[in-house]
Amino acid sequence: MQTRSPVGAIAIVAMLLATGGIARAFDDAKYPDLNGAWERAVAGAPRFDTSKPRGLTQEAPLTAEFQALYKASLADQAAGGQGDHTVYKCLAWGMPAMMNGYAPLQIIVLPETTYMLVDDGNDSYRRIFTDGRGFPADADPAFTGYSVGKWIDTTGSGRYDTLEVETRNFNGPRVYDNTGLMLHPDNQSVIRERIYLDKTDANTLHDEITVEDHALTRPWTAMKSYKRDANPKRVWREDVCVENNPHVGIGGDTYMLSADGYLMPVKKGQKPPDLRYFDQAKK
Repeated sequence: MQTRSPVGAIAIVAMLLATGGIARAFDDAKYPDLNGAWERAVAGAPRFDTSKPRGLTQEAPLTAEFQALYKASLADQAAGGQGDHTVYKCLAWGMPAMMNGYAPLQIIVLPETTYMLVDDGNDSYRRIFTDGRGFPADADPAFTGYSVGKWIDTTGSGRYDTLEVETRNFNGPRVYDNTGLMLHPDNQSVIRERIYLDKTDANTLHDEITVEDHALTRPWTAMKSYKRDANPKRVWREDVCVENNPHVGIGGDTYMLSADGYLMPVKKGQKPPDLRYFDQAKK
């Protein structure tokens, strides 16, 4: 069977025991071997299109409105602010940013669901349903969206080699990376993926992602690649975003908590927050 995550191993085993027929019927030899930890293969800071540097050089096909918003976000960061970057507030990365490889990815293949686990900030995970279902009308929006997929055999070998996925039903705000390159706040994105092992290197995994979004003038496609760490005794780290997070959001502005526990500005000339509900010392 595929390697199971320490986080959900007990629940998954219990499910299989409760549905013994499914456990016996599942032939994992029909699926690609995705065991191990998958780490981003391209050096440098994580970004959506790994073939280009971060920032404006990503050449995202943004509408004029969102190009202007992105430039303003970058300018705010250059001045010490956070721009439209949202994860510093400990919001989830969501899709598609969670596939950037901020932390190693673990993939668990089961008969009706493929799980993707990422221990980064919010211990994100995806459920990709491969049981033939469609998109439900009443699912709650989520940062990861709702993913429906299908395993296919592209070579006629009798073994599945490619996972095709479509993801909808998003919550937000979401960004492509921590430069504040944002998706449209209407959260009507449609994200399609083709996930497969490299034909000449079984330790390389590819994820071709195409995003359709109202902040874009056309669909935006990027190829992500990951390298396998097959160590069976790998230690999976925990990453809790709120732990030691020095960012403080007050009234729409961001401040920092200093090492000695005091509120401090992040930009030169930044005004302090409104303290109307605190007793002020009279001068």
